[in-house]
Amino acid sequence: MTVAYSSSAGYPHAVETAISKRADPESIRGHYSKWLNRFAWFTAFATLLLICSGGMVTSKNVGLAVPDWPTSFGYNMFLFPVSKWIGGVFFEHTHRLIASTVGLLTIILALWIWRAEHRQSLRNLALIAVAGVILQGILGGLRVTTLKDQIGIFHACLAQAFLGLIVIIALLTTRYWQTLPQGLTALSSQVFQRLLPIKVVAVGTTIAIYFQLALGATMRHQHRDLAILDFPTANGAWIPDTSAQALAKINASRDMHGFSDVSAFQIWLQMAHRFVALLIAIGVIAFALRVWRDARESAVLKRLSILWVGFLFVQLTLGAWTIWSNKAADVATAHVAVGAVMLSFGVSIWAICQRLQPKWHALPAREDLQNTDRMPVPQQ
Repeated sequence: MTVAYSSSAGYPHAVETAISKRADPESIRGHYSKWLNRFAWFTAFATLLLICSGGMVTSKNVGLAVPDWPTSFGYNMFLFPVSKWIGGVFFEHTHRLIASTVGLLTIILALWIWRAEHRQSLRNLALIAVAGVILQGILGGLRVTTLKDQIGIFHACLAQAFLGLIVIIALLTTRYWQTLPQGLTALSSQVFQRLLPIKVVAVGTTIAIYFQLALGATMRHQHRDLAILDFPTANGAWIPDTSAQALAKINASRDMHGFSDVSAFQIWLQMAHRFVALLIAIGVIAFALRVWRDARESAVLKRLSILWVGFLFVQLTLGAWTIWSNKAADVATAHVAVGAVMLSFGVSIWAICQRLQPKWHALPAREDLQNTDRMPVPQQ
């Protein structure tokens, strides 16, 4: 097989094609379990469902509908009568049940990985996941017993980080992951240097998405009305006036319409949320353009870039809709869910770029790309 190097594109294709053609199928089968991978993705889906459930609890402000923990109105959580699942109790109690299910799935996943996988890094991630889900359950209980919104914010942020971790574990158990090079030594450093800007943009955008989710959690756990009721303007202006006189007028108008008073901090918190959304949009689009320019023959990065841009526009629409609907619970929850999906895409893209990144020692000249048949097969 001969793969000619092009200065404009083709290097991811050379990487992926060479590895997929030269990797030993027997060694791949020895480390790949289809059912383990499916179970990992199912755990990730259950975690996303849990985040949606938590978002609905917060959006409907029913986090204390069940006032005790770990019991439910004195009942064992798993024996609480279905006839009593009424109103806000339904959302809070089902959230607890889904959380318990995710905890069980995570423990099973960790045990399965420790039995079936030899990779110590993957085993360590499984242990971190178990520790994370236990901590998450404790935080959920403390939120009920201590009545502190700060714990609720940390609880929400940890949930997003936990989802990202489960997605990474699921990605590491795929057949595709094990066909990627862990440290190629037969490709020019000039080739991989062109991956660096793509990786930097992906990492920066993913960090911004996580920060954005933290901002959203902070706003939701204030349990108040929207600080800014219009979009794309903010209280009728592009840059809101938060002086004492302006706030007095704003709050007088809000009182007439039955909304709670707002502070300058709450207004600027929502403005920060809008500004970070703009940065994320720039980052996702820049990533996609960079992939299509410099890595357009990499099927996986190309596909992920398209999906990331698609979810971006869905998320922006949901963000505006949340304001126009006066924070309707279903719309706000969908906004949280799509944000979690975008974070999952970000960590997946980062992991793939990291996997393609070689060690920077002993890299031969660019002309070695002219014949990848002589390329040594990386050890699995």
